[in-house]
Amino acid sequence: MAPNPKVMQAVTELGYRVTVGDVAAKAGLDVNFAERELLTLASEAGGHLQVAESGDIAYLFPKNFQDILRNKFLRLQVQEWWQKIWRVLFYLIRISFGIVLVVSIVLIFVAITLLLSASSDNNNGGGGDDRGGGFWFFPSNDLIWLFYWNHEPYYQQRSRLTGEKPEMNFMEAVFSFLFGDGNPNYNLEERKWSTIAATIRNNQGAIVAEQIAPYLDNLPKGYALEYEEYMLPTLSRFDGRPEVSPEGQIVYHFPQLQITATERNTEPVPAYLREMLWRFSHASSGQIMLAAGLGAVNVVGALILGSLLAKSAIGSGLLSLVATIYPMLLIYGVGFLTIPLIRYFWIQWKNSSIAARNQERQQRAMLLNQPDPNLQQKLAYAREFAAENILNGQDLAYTTETELTAQELEQSAKIDAEWQKRIGRSENL
Repeated sequence: MAPNPKVMQAVTELGYRVTVGDVAAKAGLDVNFAERELLTLASEAGGHLQVAESGDIAYLFPKNFQDILRNKFLRLQVQEWWQKIWRVLFYLIRISFGIVLVVSIVLIFVAITLLLSASSDNNNGGGGDDRGGGFWFFPSNDLIWLFYWNHEPYYQQRSRLTGEKPEMNFMEAVFSFLFGDGNPNYNLEERKWSTIAATIRNNQGAIVAEQIAPYLDNLPKGYALEYEEYMLPTLSRFDGRPEVSPEGQIVYHFPQLQITATERNTEPVPAYLREMLWRFSHASSGQIMLAAGLGAVNVVGALILGSLLAKSAIGSGLLSLVATIYPMLLIYGVGFLTIPLIRYFWIQWKNSSIAARNQERQQRAMLLNQPDPNLQQKLAYAREFAAENILNGQDLAYTTETELTAQELEQSAKIDAEWQKRIGRSENL
């Protein structure tokens, strides 16, 4: 079985020497799951176990462990290959909607021009000057610009010269106008658990429920809230233990998150879990207006074309093709304006719910800024369980990096030195 990508990423970001608590906190993973995955990763990637005298374990990995795994597992190779292919495919999908829009407009107005020209020729007995009856839809520079491709478009040149974030091209903006740019909270669950874990570690593995509440949703009411049942998922995920004070207050102790492979600074965390509001589009206002305008032109043109097709005799060639696909052109035109309109009202409803949840979490966070005497007492009791166990190389009892015989000799020397030290102290007494 191939190792978990989140665990691999966490090991890399943490410097290749980690504990179970380090990985669980970094990736927001269940402690037991992180332990199983680290054992699998160490087995497959040639990692080493370093066992401290306390019995705690640190995992040491070679810096090229991802290359080792990539060569060993076909699945990882396929995933890496597919990610590269998908980036190209998704870009083609994004720009295809803009291309279809432009092609639809061109087909519609070319067909309209041909139908009007044929009608004019019939009315004039096949004669007349070249300007009679029809009109030509060629917005020259604008239409040419839509199809113009440069190896380094203007917005990329500006990004390279000024350091500004590059903007979408028009074809990408059409997709953004239609479908938006994805869920801004796609990793909300991951952010929630990693922030909770960071909060626990910042408090050296001992916290009260009020410190976790700003990162949770749908807290229960009444009895369940009073007895802090909402802490059960956190306790289960990070192997926590409730501790009851003499006054009957509950605090929570997480031994696994108190063990770390290296000394780490306090990690900054937000005061509460803030969901991002949905945006209609990340395209510029000018691009959105242009996309909407072309969509309107497409619909109006399709309606005019439908009226002309109903009154005209259709022969072969381009007009026959347009007449065949006309229902698709009309459906695409109507959908091009209907989908963004529906999405706009859906976003308003969605953002109102997000704002309410954010406000609720923020209010819980404000309680920590001015704790009442009861909360202060709970926080003081929690600090009694705070601790940090750093597994450095000096207190190792066993490691898989060297042979067991050499380690036994080293341990023997350490034991002899400790006995000599004790004997010296007893003689001085």
